Formats: sequence, C-alpha cells, structure tokens
Amino acid sequence: MTKALDKATADALRAQEKAWEANEVAGFLKKAGETKPAFFTLGDFPVKRTYTAADIADTPLEDIGLPGQYPFTRGPYPTMYRSRNWTMRQIAGFGTAEDTNKRFKFLIAQGQTGISTDFDMPTLMGYDSDHPMSEGEVGREGVAIDTFADMEMMLEGIDLEKISVSLTINPSAWILLAMYICLAEKRGYDLNKISGTVQADILKEFMAQKEFIFPIEPSVRIVRDIITYSAKNLKRYNPINISGYHISEAGSSPLQEAAFTMCNLITYVDEVLKTGIKVDEFAPRLAFFFVCQADFFEEIAKFRALRRVYAKIMKERFGATNPESMRLRFHCQTAAASLTKPQYMNNVMRTSNQALAAVLGGCQSLHTNGYDEAFAIPTEDAMRMALRTQQVIADETNVTQVVDPLGGSYYVESLTTEYEKRIFEIIDEVEKNGGVIKLINDGWFQRHIADFAYETALRKESGEKPCIGVNKYVDGTPDPKIHTHPYDYSTAERQISRTNEVRKNRDNKKHEELLKQLLVVAKDPNQNIMPVSIELIRNGATMGDLVETLKTIWGSYRESPVF
Repeated sequence: MTKALDKATADALRAQEKAWEANEVAGFLKKAGETKPAFFTLGDFPVKRTYTAADIADTPLEDIGLPGQYPFTRGPYPTMYRSRNWTMRQIAGFGTAEDTNKRFKFLIAQGQTGISTDFDMPTLMGYDSDHPMSEGEVGREGVAIDTFADMEMMLEGIDLEKISVSLTINPSAWILLAMYICLAEKRGYDLNKISGTVQADILKEFMAQKEFIFPIEPSVRIVRDIITYSAKNLKRYNPINISGYHISEAGSSPLQEAAFTMCNLITYVDEVLKTGIKVDEFAPRLAFFFVCQADFFEEIAKFRALRRVYAKIMKERFGATNPESMRLRFHCQTAAASLTKPQYMNNVMRTSNQALAAVLGGCQSLHTNGYDEAFAIPTEDAMRMALRTQQVIADETNVTQVVDPLGGSYYVESLTTEYEKRIFEIIDEVEKNGGVIKLINDGWFQRHIADFAYETALRKESGEKPCIGVNKYVDGTPDPKIHTHPYDYSTAERQISRTNEVRKNRDNKKHEELLKQLLVVAKDPNQNIMPVSIELIRNGATMGDLVETLKTIWGSYRESPVF
C-alpha cells in the first residue's frame, strides 16, 4: 500500500514539531498557560495541540481514497450532495393514526423529503391498545398502531412510491412491515419500487434501549426472516436499520456506539448467511442509524471510520464482491440526550452544530431534534425550526458543494484512523470472549455502557463536562414560558373503538387457522415468519394477536440486572 508520506519526510516533520514545542510553544506557555493540563474528545481520545502530515504518515492513501470508491471513507457515492441532498426525515408520531397523518402532511408541506415514525410504548412492546399494560400510554409518546386499518389511516394520501417511510420499531418490527406490505399491495404498488426501512435492530435493544419481547434467539430469527424476505420481495427496501443511536442515548461513548453496532452487524450477517442466501443478495440494502453528538470533529471522524470499517468487514470477512454491499449508508439524528430544559433555546444551537457535523460526515438522511423535546413530543413550531435548520445548511452554507470537505485534515484523518483501529480491537475482544449473544447474556455490553454513562454524569456534576445553562453560565434569568404538545385524553377511546371494529368484521374462523399456522412456522427455524404474518394482518389480526400467540412457545425475555 502507498503511504501518505515516506519515512524520512515523516521523521523530519516530527523533529520540526518537537522543536516547535520546545521553543515557540514553551515560550508562549510561560506567558499564557492552557486552560487544562490535557485535552480529550468527548469519547476520551487524547487530542494533541496540533496535527501535521506526520500524524497520517502511517495511513495508507488507499484507506482515504476517493468518494464512492472502496473503502468509502470519503462517502458512499462519488457526487454526494452535488447530485441530491440528504433525505430530511423528521420523526413524528402521537395519538391515533389520524393525528399522526396530519403531522406528516404538515411536515411534507414544509419541505420534508422523508417520513420517520414514532410509535407509542404499547405498539413498541407488542400490546394492543386495550391490553391492561397499555393503560395510560396509548398514543402518549408516539402513534398507536394495532391493526392494518391504523397503518392505512396513518399513511392516507401519502404516495409510498415517491416518499420513503421509516418505521422506528424493533421487537414487533415484522408486524409493522407486514402492515406496510399489505398497504402497498392494496394500493397496487410494485413492491420493488417502494423504499424506506423498519429499524428491526433487536440486539441493541438487549444492550441498551430495553424494548424487547421474546428471548434473544427467536428475536434474532425474526430479524433474519425480515432480511431474507425483503431481499427477495422488496428490492429497494432497507429491512433493518442497525442502530448505534440508542446505544449512545443509553450513555455509551462514541467509540462504543460505533464498535457495538459493528459487532451487531456481524451477528446479523452470520445469521442470514446460514440460510444459504449469498451476501451480495442482501447486503446492499443493509442500513444504519447513528447519533451525532456534541464533539464536532470526533463525530465526523467516527462516521468516516465506520464507512471504512464496514467496507472492510463486508469485503474481507464476508467475501462481498458487489460495491453496493460495501457502501455503508446511514440515517443520523442529533443527540436527544444533549437537550436541556434550562435555557431550552440553547437546544437550537446544539442541534445546528450536530446537524452540520452529520452533513460533513456524509449522512444519507437526517432528523434534527426540536428545541422542546426535553419536555414532550415536539410542537409544530419546534419541528418547523428543526427542519429549517437542515434547509439552511443545505441551501445557504454551501457545504454541500464539496464532497468530504474535511478529507485531508490532519486531525480528522488521524482521528478517523484511530477510530478504525479501536473499533476493530473491540470487535476482536467481543469475538474472543464468545460473541454478541453470549456477552449480552453476561451483561458485558450493558456494564460498559453504564460505566461510561456514570463517568459522564460525574463530569457534568463537577463541571468538567460543560453544559451551558445547566452547569455553566447559569444566570438565574427565568426562561420564557414554553408551550408544549398536549396529550389528548380521548386517544385511547378512539383507538380502541377502531380496533374493536376490525375484530368484529374479520373472518374469525380463518383468523384462528392462521394463528395455528403461525405457531407451526415459528416452531420450524427453517421457515420464514413473514408470509403467514402478512396473511394474518390482511385478515384483520391485531399486533397483540401475533405477539401473544408466539409468547406461548417462545416466552418472554427477562433481563438479569447489571450493577
């Protein structure tokens, strides 16, 4: 491989830097000391005072490369935003399907180019809205979806061949995908022309977000079935969004977010390959979801490193030959955990910086948080501001004119290479100790996330990690009164009424026969769970019907606490 610098030139630069430190820097420090003895990224990577070409001397030029070429460090596509901007995909969802449909149409009218859906807790956990566990939660933190009728209403008037739909759901993802397929078929769409994704990443739920239903093994089997079914029937659809975002929101470091996500990727690919399908038949539609945190350059380097790591894993480990199988494509969301209630308008600035870093890091779609999300579901005003943030970056800053404009920065390239090295070190450690599923059961990932979260909390409490308006520049001035999104207490009644209407009008004899068939399929690991699930949804089954039936053979997962 060709190195960025020959050894003699690199050594000369290092000697020059050492002399600069001993003379100019040392003399200046006598007059004006630095603000702290050592500097680190948010993820605890040490940061030098300055960087030179010597810091990337050992990085092969082939690892930096050009946009759209292996290993895709500089971007998955050669022209990036010069051809089209990233998809502006503001997440929305509350109340009933009708309520959320109105919010979708509002955002589309404001210039949003993709839909992303928040579901309420009962839907996320596979409960129907009239289940005792759903009381008080129906439509509160997302939209309630029990049946195909809800999905149909939620997307009423939205052309699924022109706008992509992301369904942010995991343990019950296959049921939402079944509803989406039924809707596309009912409208007469070509399934190979619809685009979008279900999140479906169940492993990070066991690691971090804690929304799970079944034990790990059948849960991973469901993900496998989603991927294999989609590869054969939904050529433009992303059957999974392998997700570091929630690992980060649970408190992990940026490095842990990146590395744990790549560990999960490997586990899913291994499971799908066991079915006999070739890697190039499904890998082109794998997609990812990452957070963009506050450390501007670290996040850009993280995204660049992830593309390189993914490309090498798919080519060198799994033998992919199609470049589409090696292109990491990712959705990004600004960091909800960084938002604050005190001085809440500071959240606009936080979100703007994080969004800019996501764009400079080469995201394919982006959600920017509303300034009021520390309080409740965002209002229309907050969502408009969040969307305008993306539009200003796209249309006013000119950062979209150059592909990977920070490529070649000594600091960014050095940090990118260090990220790659450390991600692979964590992957090796996980595999040496038994793999992802074993280490989830052992609490290994959970402990690492909890430890970093605790350290971060201590740093915020001490002021070592500044949080403007919370532990720094707290002036006592009361914040302006904020108008938050209200919860409509008629939601549950309206939702349950529609669910009961579906139950009343379905063919219950066929329903019982299909549930028996579901059990037969579930007991046979060589069968795919998607076709019978689609038939159940088409016949009026509720989400709870499928979930409760499968619990009779798979049971429920109970996590062992980690201290």
